[in-house]
Amino acid sequence: MARIICIDYGGKRTGLAVTDPLQIIATALTTIDTKTLIPFLKNYFSTEQVELILIGEPLNLDDTATHATPLVQQAIKQLQKAFPHIPLKTVDERFTSKMATQAMVQMGMKKKDRQVKGNVDQIAATIMLQEYLVSL
Repeated sequence: MARIICIDYGGKRTGLAVTDPLQIIATALTTIDTKTLIPFLKNYFSTEQVELILIGEPLNLDDTATHATPLVQQAIKQLQKAFPHIPLKTVDERFTSKMATQAMVQMGMKKKDRQVKGNVDQIAATIMLQEYLVSL
């Protein structure tokens, strides 16, 4: 089997999470500068087999678009153009940043580490990916 990668896309930073090859466990991969997403993924895909890209879709509680929705839609087009051979699905990203912050507190992460915004992005991507795996 191949891995699944999940993207928590942001205007400045993007959090990434991946599954193990058996698609059992979701693990935080890294947080990168959003401008480097496509080159980073090209490099990652050259060494790892990935069968699915998930990307968080920002929506309001009433399912309307948020201010970030157009950014994510543009990223989806770029990803589909760069990686036409890898299927892409959107997943609901509502509350994942809040859940990530709560998870960091529960894990006993120091306040200084919790304030590193990149940590929230990675953990939010991991939460989205784990929820996707549970839904299968």
